[in-house]
Amino acid sequence: MNNASFLAVAPEVVLLVGALLVIIAGVMLERSRNEWGFIAAFSFVIAIVLSVLQWRAVDTLLEEGSDLLFFSARNIPILRMPMVVMDHYSAFAGFVIFTIGLLGLGAVWGLVKRVKTRGVELVTLILLAFAGLHMMTMSANIIMLFLGLETASISFYVIAGFTREREESDEAAVKYFLLGSLASAIFVYGAALLFAATGSTSFYGAGGMKNFFAGTIIGEPGVLLLGIGFVIVGLAFKVSAAPFHQWAPDVYQGAPTGAVGFMAAGVKVAGFAALGRILIGALPSQIDNWAPILAIIAGLSMIIGTALAAVQSDVKRILAYSGVAHAGYIMTAFVAGAAGIGAMWFYVSMYALTLIGTFAIVSVVSRTTPGRSELDGWSGLSRRSPELAWAMLILLLAMGGIPFTAGFISKLTVFTVAVDAGYLWLVILALLTTVVGLYVYFRIAAKMFFGSAEEDAPALEPSTVLRLVLAVVVVSTIVFGVNPWPLLDVVREALPL
Repeated sequence: MNNASFLAVAPEVVLLVGALLVIIAGVMLERSRNEWGFIAAFSFVIAIVLSVLQWRAVDTLLEEGSDLLFFSARNIPILRMPMVVMDHYSAFAGFVIFTIGLLGLGAVWGLVKRVKTRGVELVTLILLAFAGLHMMTMSANIIMLFLGLETASISFYVIAGFTREREESDEAAVKYFLLGSLASAIFVYGAALLFAATGSTSFYGAGGMKNFFAGTIIGEPGVLLLGIGFVIVGLAFKVSAAPFHQWAPDVYQGAPTGAVGFMAAGVKVAGFAALGRILIGALPSQIDNWAPILAIIAGLSMIIGTALAAVQSDVKRILAYSGVAHAGYIMTAFVAGAAGIGAMWFYVSMYALTLIGTFAIVSVVSRTTPGRSELDGWSGLSRRSPELAWAMLILLLAMGGIPFTAGFISKLTVFTVAVDAGYLWLVILALLTTVVGLYVYFRIAAKMFFGSAEEDAPALEPSTVLRLVLAVVVVSTIVFGVNPWPLLDVVREALPL
């Protein structure tokens, strides 16, 4: 194996080795949870560094005109098509995904301590899940993408039901598993139809899907269109886009609160990256077929997500339905094809950070009411914990798209590319739902700053690790809202080959 091919899979290898070391430490150092956290955090840091090295290596390989960007199992005749690709797209995805994993580990560390020896299982599952998420983004073959999807999904099914002493947690895990299995089956059926239409499961290479359409005109594209539709539905479920979002509210409410943030953030980043890899990387010539489908799903997500979020009384469910609306905003970028990839990356990266931060705060506020976070319980938070209230306010403003936050730049870039692509009606709909969404977020803010806390309500003190996570998230939200150009310049290069 040459250096380039090893570097392509190095982040996954590091996380798998880290998971193995955590298990060994759990057996040999049963009561020492700090070692588990150190191993996992160090694994994520190395994976982040390797993602940066991948970006630089891709620049070098492109300058040399090398073909080492694609890697295949050449010794196995049936797998001669590329299986893994190393490009700016996968490198940037790795940087975002592993950063989410590191921050998510800090956000969930309180739960790791509470479950005691079972914490080693949770840390191991986190490492395995994020290895699977990145595998989705670096796949050059739909079979490899599905393996990454299932690796992450199975880990998240278990994490969703990790606090098994609560009925809500069991319900969340079962619903997530059943609906997730259905979505996976739909995705596989779509992959089979794409294979039937193109004769390949690979995205690239001489016999891959991308080159197939370059030299072939399909007279009766019915099978192809069904395949594209089923693949979109399978991934739309993963990113909780409407009308495939039914699992999201119950899972957000029942899963461990500290874990929901990195679960939702990681799945959204990897899910949209996989969607871009398939549609824009492998099927760019079919944009006239799949862009209208994505536009309809995006419109439904924005309407349904915003409308249902406005009538919720539980903060977790508000954020769940808000996530449905944000999935619609992010999906809007795809209607512009390759021109929308930069906008998609900026939006999904910034939104993932806000998810980590908001659910970290929810985990502190709802500590005494596991599984629920009633809106009334946020009354007077500004007096009980000013730092949490102000951090939550900044993140809510970012979700609402208020200027001088990263959320405003996210929406601006997405709406701009959609208008340029001729989808003015979708942008108008997005603007209307954004205005309604402000009411949703200001409801929470009003409770925090103008509500009256109960006299016996305890003061809330986040842990040092949680403070560090919130500091990174809030500062990033403000910095990239004021000066987004460094990140925008990077994401514009993060295109799939």
